[in-house]
Amino acid sequence: MAEKIPRDVKITSEARKPEWDPTLGEKVTPRWKSKHKPTHRLVTIGDSLTHGFQSGSVFHTDISYPAIIAYELGWLGQFRYPTYDGFGGLPLNIELLLRELERSSGRTMDWWDVPLALYRGRQFMDQVEDYWERGPGSSDPSLTAIMHNLSVYGWDLRDALEVNAASCRTNLKQPKDDWLKQAVENSSERAALRVYPATDANANMTLFDAAAALGNETNGGDAGIETLVVFLGANNALGSVVSLNVAWSDTGYDHLDTKGKYTVWRPDHFKSELAQVEAEIRKIKARHVIWCTVPHVTIVPLARGVHTKIAPKSRYYRYYTRPWITDDQFDPTRDPHITADEARAVDCAIDQYNDAITDVVRAARTDKNDPRDWYLFDTAGLLDRLAQRRYIEDPLAQPSWWKPYALPAELGACTPPLNSKFISSDGSHRDAGGLFSLDGVHPTTVAYGILAQELINVMRIAGVEFRTPNGDLRPDPVLVDFNRLIRRDTLINTPPAVVDSSLSIISWADEALDVIRRTLTFAV
Repeated sequence: MAEKIPRDVKITSEARKPEWDPTLGEKVTPRWKSKHKPTHRLVTIGDSLTHGFQSGSVFHTDISYPAIIAYELGWLGQFRYPTYDGFGGLPLNIELLLRELERSSGRTMDWWDVPLALYRGRQFMDQVEDYWERGPGSSDPSLTAIMHNLSVYGWDLRDALEVNAASCRTNLKQPKDDWLKQAVENSSERAALRVYPATDANANMTLFDAAAALGNETNGGDAGIETLVVFLGANNALGSVVSLNVAWSDTGYDHLDTKGKYTVWRPDHFKSELAQVEAEIRKIKARHVIWCTVPHVTIVPLARGVHTKIAPKSRYYRYYTRPWITDDQFDPTRDPHITADEARAVDCAIDQYNDAITDVVRAARTDKNDPRDWYLFDTAGLLDRLAQRRYIEDPLAQPSWWKPYALPAELGACTPPLNSKFISSDGSHRDAGGLFSLDGVHPTTVAYGILAQELINVMRIAGVEFRTPNGDLRPDPVLVDFNRLIRRDTLINTPPAVVDSSLSIISWADEALDVIRRTLTFAV
């Protein structure tokens, strides 16, 4: 039985109109007086979307959206970010797993291939587990320098406020080598220890403390950080679609030990946590701060709408379930799902999160005593404009403010067109999707590039200079090198051939190897 919708969730029929102007129409006189250039040109605080998570793992962090921005700044050589090079990263790289199955069983899997595929899948997962729990990946990096990308997958607002290197070490358990339940234990903590500074002097630093320390490195100026990006809050709602279970926050939502039973935060609870985050951000000496809104998690292809929409002009399907369950196969008495009413309630709660984030930025820009050069990037509006099944394929459902997102020319030239459906292959080429990776939640490399481009646009409004590697000033418009990202994006070029339009291999991998829970358990 579905949970009762909390009273503080305001249900609306019309989709929230995004804020298109990052300044919210409010001018700000810069607070800084010094001509000294900030030491740190870019610092980011976030969760998996900022960490660089893709297809179930954090791996290629050199092409996370912060690293893409740093590259375009001409500052990638100075930009510090964590690395996870062994066995496809943490916790489990679905793309590498599927390519391994393809090598062992071929491009199609018949019934007689299943025993070998199961053995090879478990063998690969055992190798991943051994590498990170007992092998080279298990060593404590004990970082001395503070990272510029201060992001950890799975972190919500409370984690960012409280967790530090010391608590991560405390939570690490003695790992067990279990052949039937291969999973890297405490994977989030292991990943976090490559982000947090960990010397005795700073082992108790939170993400905000670490950013504040960078901000204090002013080099005789007024701010140590030029641009700070804050992108948190998705994990305060994402668990609802990963688990297909809407569990509203209640007592203990603000405690690390008890918040895990909730999958979506009530707006009042989110606002309470956000107020504490805002207070921490105010302590950080950064010339410009960009706050990102929370995307509507019900759009991600891991939760596919089945049957028809509940009414003409509605953006909601009757049910949302796994993308490999077809309309004909779906049985609400048997299959995991959330309903249209639950999906709407989650989206409306997120709208209230985003209104609260907007209010934070507006208050900072209009504060007469202490004005801040803070900006808003409406990530929710970006994803809404890319929502294939919700809006693009259903013109009647499009809100009055909606307009399709114009992809950069290089991406617009991709065939078939990139969209927000689950990625699949015709055996040799991509035949659907392209914006979401194989976990059905996180972006592909080129989609991270879109996010980077939008943030670069905001940074230019703030007056941030972008330079070539040899120091020359770049003219406007400053454009992401999407050809570089296309070359790096293995999914849009050659997705695993075993991922056909039925997604049967993903279904099998989830049923036999439990890959969704193992890779996205941080959001459940």
